[in-house]
Amino acid sequence: MSTNERRAVNGKLVSVPVALTMAAFALLPAGAAVASSSPGATTTPAPGAGSPTPTPGAPVTPQPAPPAERVKLKMSGVGGKPLFAGVGAKLVIYGRITPYQVGQRATIAFYLRRRQIGSELLRVAPRTDGSGSFQVRLAIHAAGPLTAVAAVHVAPGVVASAHTPVVQYVHTGITPGTSGGSVRVLQSELNRMHYAVPLSGVFDEATERALIAFRKVTGMGREGLAGTELFRKLAHGEGAFPVRYRHDGRHVEANLTKQVLAEIEPGGKVRDIYTMSSGKPSTPTVVGRFSVYMKTLGVNAKGMVDSNYFIRGYAIHGYAEVPTYAASHGCLRVPIPNAPAIYSWVRLGTPVDVYDQGGGGSTHPRGNAGP
Repeated sequence: MSTNERRAVNGKLVSVPVALTMAAFALLPAGAAVASSSPGATTTPAPGAGSPTPTPGAPVTPQPAPPAERVKLKMSGVGGKPLFAGVGAKLVIYGRITPYQVGQRATIAFYLRRRQIGSELLRVAPRTDGSGSFQVRLAIHAAGPLTAVAAVHVAPGVVASAHTPVVQYVHTGITPGTSGGSVRVLQSELNRMHYAVPLSGVFDEATERALIAFRKVTGMGREGLAGTELFRKLAHGEGAFPVRYRHDGRHVEANLTKQVLAEIEPGGKVRDIYTMSSGKPSTPTVVGRFSVYMKTLGVNAKGMVDSNYFIRGYAIHGYAEVPTYAASHGCLRVPIPNAPAIYSWVRLGTPVDVYDQGGGGSTHPRGNAGP
């Protein structure tokens, strides 16, 4: 066993570097049978371990079936759908065996990218409900898919086992221009929260825009960067757009406080969330409930792209400059690459709800707004 490995018994921290080299861990003894932990499964005796043959003519007393041994595993320190964790983060695996037998031991083997990187032998502690429990803390210092398999010997040559779901370990400090599995997890989580983002596995400008929108909604710094805290918020399901007008059917909501625009499907279901820039303090965006009365495709003389007018000269449109703060002449600016998708989804008559959580904004438009 490598000196770099720290073994843990009874729940102590295990540090498992990727460079770990060790003899292959024999999960099951030769010829042993495995009891699946799936519901309804029963423990199977090893070959040749059947009941003795009754004497001919002797009365046979029915024996109750032995309880099925089952192993169940759960984890903490992970989140997301599918599950992920940051490289170096501590993961705790909790196990339970039913029923408990005195002196039981559990073996957990760890696999990163389908390669075994370590194993732990743990004592099973009795519980008041007749089951036994065990746990191990784990720290992985490389990216990739991790799974763990637990096995508990319940009888000579008989093993009950279970495995954890796959946990994708990711680099949380990814930067624009990078690609790979960590970026795919980032994009997948943003997409799950309905931010307009590609699923390309490449950290491009579209991914940066989605990150800015997510950071706005969660109150983080408004830059297109990832990081440990951002991944933590994604893992905990933070960043949901706070829909205010769920009964407005298919509509658009512009949250001036968060500086984001969202397309809302009937029933208050969020479709897509975009970063935007509304009217600056000297030319604030009109606040209220409106509806799109005119649409113009393409670029106009003011540089407005794919415009959706909801009152007088106020429109949702693409623009070359979309800072992270309110900077327009009253319109709702969105990045030009997002403008065609918004233009395609918004229809004539689509309600547009514009509101400011801070109570600011203008309730009376002053003439024609600009870009």
